Amino acid sequence: MIKWLKKLLRKFLYGNVILCDTCKYDYGNACRNPDRPNATDCDEYARKK
Repeated sequence: MIKWLKKLLRKFLYGNVILCDTCKYDYGNACRNPDRPNATDCDEYARKK
């Protein structure tokens, strides 16, 4: 439920922003999203710190 709410808020506030540039899994083979490196929707997204 919380992931769904975060995803909804992200889309509402930022629109279709490319997430890969700010994702902590954006290196090597860590990300398995087929839309990478231009994903605008991702269940595994976690912001870099």
